[in-house]
Amino acid sequence: MLPADSQRQFERLLLRTGEMNYMWTNTESLLIHLIAGLAGVDKETAVVIFLTLNTTRARIDLVERLAKMDRRSAEERDDILSRSRALSRLSGIRNHFNHCIYSFDPESGHAQTILMRISDRKTDLRMGRRDPVDEAELARVETAIADLVALNKQIWELIRRRGYPA
Repeated sequence: MLPADSQRQFERLLLRTGEMNYMWTNTESLLIHLIAGLAGVDKETAVVIFLTLNTTRARIDLVERLAKMDRRSAEERDDILSRSRALSRLSGIRNHFNHCIYSFDPESGHAQTILMRISDRKTDLRMGRRDPVDEAELARVETAIADLVALNKQIWELIRRRGYPA
């Protein structure tokens, strides 16, 4: 049985992770409009391109490469790159909470995340980094949500200002 405080923190983390995923999906879908504007295609074509690229990294790479083409002004390029790089930075925390295993310490009952990643070192491997589900982790997720909300608004403002298909 989980201690009551650990149970509340874990439930908050699950709720906030769901909220972060909602905001992530909503914000990542704005790449469709950036693709349409940068590639000079209609929104329907941009949707096909977006869905054909099956990873966030591939979608961001495409947007960044289109933005870096010679025909772009430095201002337009920088507008796009600042937002795409912000989205890339936020992907780390999203990936952490979506690809970790949630477990409970057998002694204390406190929740923790176990990172499902192998780190290759010079002479050994490290895997299974554990982090407690505590107020600091909850604050990281809540900050990421606020950052996604702000980024979403910034991308919409850019779409309108640049006249990209909406």
